[in-house]
Amino acid sequence: MIKQVSRSVYQIPLGAVNTYVIKEGDGLTLIDTGYAKQSDKIFRALAKIDHAPGDIKRIILTHSHPDHAGSLAELKRLTGAPAMAHAEDAALIRNGVAGRLPFIVTKGFVNWIVFNLFIKNVANEIEACAVEEELEDGVLLPISGGMQVIHTPGHSSGHIALLLPEEDLLIAGDLCANMSGLGLSTVNENAKVARDSILKACRNDFQKAVFGHGKPILKNASKIMRMKFKAMKMN
Repeated sequence: MIKQVSRSVYQIPLGAVNTYVIKEGDGLTLIDTGYAKQSDKIFRALAKIDHAPGDIKRIILTHSHPDHAGSLAELKRLTGAPAMAHAEDAALIRNGVAGRLPFIVTKGFVNWIVFNLFIKNVANEIEACAVEEELEDGVLLPISGGMQVIHTPGHSSGHIALLLPEEDLLIAGDLCANMSGLGLSTVNENAKVARDSILKACRNDFQKAVFGHGKPILKNASKIMRMKFKAMKMN
């Protein structure tokens, strides 16, 4: 259920979405929270690496969509951990709004299936809660030897990716997806801005990339992503 992807980063698969936890001496940093009512699954996964709910010291949201922020309020109540997000999406979370409509669905049969099964009929709301810290582009957080916040709008205006140079790893969130191959996320607010954000993140070199949806890339990730999306034609 929980998979180690680098020295201190673990993937927690929650069905249609992945969350991540960074393990350090002073406790855990949780990246994203899945849909609502996923706390028990997350806690059971943490038990596999000998950690309790109270070991979560902070929760970082890549963005406000219900599959990433749905359990945030519940987890905050259960752990007392503060939340961090970009200001653009922090404002939505505080008001219980999941995303900015309408979504633009990416072309392709798999995206059509995912949209109709997991997105189309889901209420555009989450449980409102506090976000204690707003993150900005370029901020270096004292996590895992220094974790850089990269503001990557397109999928959501306040979307962020997280670069961990000492792990040679990018936590991409929904910057893009790697389900049936590497591609744009199933929905975006602005697909061209999303592609530009991917290329922005890939100005950095990293061997590994992990995603909110799909499998990790464990070798030459920045090069693979750069080549894929630089060549992508936008309508």
